[in-house]
Amino acid sequence: MEFSSRGKPKQGRELYPHSLQFYLDPPTENISLVEFESLAVDRLKLLKVVENLGVSYAKNSESYRFKLEYELRKLKFPYRALAEDDYETRRKDHLSHFILRLAYSQSEDLRRWFLQQEMDLLRYRFNELSDNLKQKFLEHVNLSFEAISEELKKELENELSASTPGLTMAKVREQMFSKVGLADAVDLFRARRVFIKDGFAYVPLKEMTAIVLNNFRTKLSKALALTARSLPSIQSDERLQPLLNHLSHSYVGPDYSVQKNTGRISLEQIDTFSVKSFPLCMRQLHKALRDNHHLRHGGRMQYGLFLKGIGLTLEQALEFWKKEFIRGKVDADKFDKGYAYSIRHSYGKEGKRTDYTPYSCMKIIMSNPPSQGDYHGCPFRHSDPELLKQKLQSYRIPPSGITQILELVKGMHYQLACQKYFELTHNVDDIGFSLNHPNQYFTESQRLLSGGRELKKELGNSGNSQQKSNSQENMNSNSTPTSSKTTTDAELEGLEAYFTEG
Repeated sequence: MEFSSRGKPKQGRELYPHSLQFYLDPPTENISLVEFESLAVDRLKLLKVVENLGVSYAKNSESYRFKLEYELRKLKFPYRALAEDDYETRRKDHLSHFILRLAYSQSEDLRRWFLQQEMDLLRYRFNELSDNLKQKFLEHVNLSFEAISEELKKELENELSASTPGLTMAKVREQMFSKVGLADAVDLFRARRVFIKDGFAYVPLKEMTAIVLNNFRTKLSKALALTARSLPSIQSDERLQPLLNHLSHSYVGPDYSVQKNTGRISLEQIDTFSVKSFPLCMRQLHKALRDNHHLRHGGRMQYGLFLKGIGLTLEQALEFWKKEFIRGKVDADKFDKGYAYSIRHSYGKEGKRTDYTPYSCMKIIMSNPPSQGDYHGCPFRHSDPELLKQKLQSYRIPPSGITQILELVKGMHYQLACQKYFELTHNVDDIGFSLNHPNQYFTESQRLLSGGRELKKELGNSGNSQQKSNSQENMNSNSTPTSSKTTTDAELEGLEAYFTEG
């Protein structure tokens, strides 16, 4: 894979003079497709942690900083002023941003998500810099403003202290203030966080974060729009397009293709499990199947692979689907001819003999949205909010919990909404894991209900417990890249072809 840009390419330390950047210069080097995917997956894992932490913790809390620093260090991204020999770390930061920028320019929703996570990441990294390095970074991105003199600061210290929350007179004397045009300081002005005089805002260094983020947002928004326009030329590359599509739907955890408990559940347990341990998407599919004695192909794929993942054997699956379908309008002969083959195929016993894996949350949320008469998909993503509210009420979710779930849905935090559903249905405040997969939901539910695990408090060893909102991580920080584990979209499309409408 070759990145290119106009002008003379920079080399060595000239490429990355600072550990932070606005990503204005595209990469100019050749990299392999293996490294391309590896870099992208690592950054995607990080951005998913950033998303979760931004919802779960106050962004200036110690728990937030502790967890994010841990992830940055573990994945080898810059998280504070680094030593002079950090070229490879800065290179990874630079390349991975541009790779994900390609993948996440493909729709408005993807662009919005990418922009928000990159802004939150930059906010943390900028705030971790020393005052001296903050000044150097501002110069690096051409945001160097006129510093006011000590004489003027002393003259205005009463106004500066009164206009800037958290600044006592003593702290005013310690802070460096810059004279910034209102156009650059509009967010601070609206929030009444700075002193205004003669058309200028007097901004302390500690409030420069808002100006940095505003400029970064403007530049990255334009860059994403330009990237989106250039996608047709990229999509013509048969090597790249499948990989970019995969990244934008990527799941970075276990694929649940190999189950130690295969055959350990009975068909008689499924109804009970569906109420106690199924995520809402699978509970919805199970109820629709029991009510209608049929599911269309999207529902059969999503639910069938989930049941396979929780331990249903091929023989059990054939019996389960056949019994249900013949209670409807499908006789035994029609089932054997039109449906049994597809079930065997999903278990790797027909066709290419691929061992198909259950769908992850991202696959369900981002692919194959349900239409009229369908029951697959993610209820938090695809249901009308009023219908979702009614469904949650029917499942006896308390009103306060429903409000919390609907707020997460409104913010497009669908996996966190499902995690909140887990907490409410299992009567726990802190589930201690990151929800990314329906089969993970089932496994953790069963472990909890059987008393096989003690719920751990997130960041319990950080030394400082912070008040959290009613949601947890939607990303497992110890998960592995998907390259060797997840099922590709092409394979899934191949499976779809074997599911016939009945």
